[in-house]
Amino acid sequence: MIKKIGVLTSGGDAPGMNAAVRAVVRTAISKGMEVYGIRRGYMGLITGDIFPMDERSVSDIIHRGGTVLYTARCPEFRTAEGVAKAKAKCDELGIEGLVVIGGDGSFRGAADLSAQGVLCIGIPGTIDNDIACTEYTIGFDTAMNTAMEMVDKLRDTSQSHDRCSVVEVMGRGAGHIAVNTGIACGATDIITKEVAYDLDAIANTMLEKKSKGKQNFVVIVAEGIGHAQEIATALQEKTHIESRATVLGHVQRGGSPTVRDRVEATRMGYYAVELLEQGIGNRVVGVNKGELVDYDIQEALSMQKPYDVKLHKIAEQIAF
Repeated sequence: MIKKIGVLTSGGDAPGMNAAVRAVVRTAISKGMEVYGIRRGYMGLITGDIFPMDERSVSDIIHRGGTVLYTARCPEFRTAEGVAKAKAKCDELGIEGLVVIGGDGSFRGAADLSAQGVLCIGIPGTIDNDIACTEYTIGFDTAMNTAMEMVDKLRDTSQSHDRCSVVEVMGRGAGHIAVNTGIACGATDIITKEVAYDLDAIANTMLEKKSKGKQNFVVIVAEGIGHAQEIATALQEKTHIESRATVLGHVQRGGSPTVRDRVEATRMGYYAVELLEQGIGNRVVGVNKGELVDYDIQEALSMQKPYDVKLHKIAEQIAF
């Protein structure tokens, strides 16, 4: 039976990471394991920024955004020498298993460490919801709700000034936040890389709706497309409707996690420790049809996540 495990958060922070850390620590302790917290991801693993954790270490963190273990990029860990240093530190402390909370880049690191004999379990933590092996990633729901609240506030100003708000939301190379936020906010149009768009067509739609009495507009742009200011300028030139760009940025990463993020993070953290308890490693935890599943890390990294084109089309058809 595994006696010592470590837990770290890596890559971009996401609301709910703390709930996952809490679940890992308390589940492991309940099963008689020792738990080490690793600060600043793989960098902390290499440098030895590691400390023992107990039940009280994770008190009053479930409601907090960000990550109490901090996170950092670690170029050194992408090298064979860096992985060897991390493995040596695990051997020095007797850490047999590791729970890695993060995204695809974090899981590639976990795969490299698994190949060196450290049992690693990945938990998907990213607001982008762009990890293909799972229907849901920790932080996605909170990020969408934050974006929705911000767009709702911007709409008040747009309505007061008969204006178009072009709002850029996060999502790196995926439009999942954009399409869900767009439909939740009743956006006039949604621009993502997954569905072709035409600014002339969007401008014509705005003018048509204006002729029917609509006075303010919201256009949601995914981070993968970007250029919110250029899009706003173009739409204003084409429609003569005052258009302003707003980039929501990293505000979407922060804030207290929603119920869904806290619950999913807790479920995933518990499941990850169950796998380690059985001596299973090199796996990524995921959600499939609401049930927890796990995949080989390499298999998980090779998957492609579909975009909900139907939801995008629904948003277009009911926007008036």
